[in-house]
Amino acid sequence: MLEGNPKTYAARRIVQYYSQLSQLQPAEQAILDRLQGQLSKMKMLDIGVGGGRTTQHFAQFVVEYVGIDYSSNMIAACQKRFAAASSTVGFEVCDARDMSQFSDNSFDFILFSFNGIDSISHTDRLQCFQEVSRIGKPGGYFCFSSHNLQAMEREFDWRNHISLNPITTYVNLVMLALLHFFNRPITLSHLKTAAHVILQDESHNFRLKNYYVRPQEQINQLEANFGQVQVYSWKHGLEIASEKELRSNTDMWLYYLCLIK
Repeated sequence: MLEGNPKTYAARRIVQYYSQLSQLQPAEQAILDRLQGQLSKMKMLDIGVGGGRTTQHFAQFVVEYVGIDYSSNMIAACQKRFAAASSTVGFEVCDARDMSQFSDNSFDFILFSFNGIDSISHTDRLQCFQEVSRIGKPGGYFCFSSHNLQAMEREFDWRNHISLNPITTYVNLVMLALLHFFNRPITLSHLKTAAHVILQDESHNFRLKNYYVRPQEQINQLEANFGQVQVYSWKHGLEIASEKELRSNTDMWLYYLCLIK
């Protein structure tokens, strides 16, 4: 677990923030549209459900919906928010690194919401992938989003923050200075050669540490347990099909959809 993240996600103000979110991101909508014809036969697990942002969009279509989060305060907020939901919708406190409360081959569709997998360490991340593979049914789907290291490489370069508007330039450079301050001694040169890195980014006023990974490295991590990996732009919801486009993409995060082996 990355230091400080559980405490941040348990804070009342943070829980309230996630509890009022309601919209799907473009990539999530694209994946919902793609799977909608199959969801009526699926049992779904929503990992890192937070305040239930994705619940209202997916739960109505599936046979059974279970939302989990390691923050008991987030789960309490979901239970309150969806108190009138049907008996096929439930929420449980659970850590994605150890989902032993669920049997093997339990779920047809597993979603790890809104970069939640990035709040844990590299070793824990790989353990999470193994757990998802265990509780997911072969031929089922796993979808998650993750921060894009290529985007942060761009953010670390001061030349990308210069604007014709001097006020905009000033604000950008102040934020860049804070980014460097909270992540010393990481440098742009380090990011250019790294496959993945832990960074304290702007999330919730630099209170969170997040895992950033290059898209190709992320695909490599999935090979052991998953197949047919597809990558989607979070901004546009469009699939990124070519290797060249994947290497040059600077979306702040990307969505990965894959089949469980």
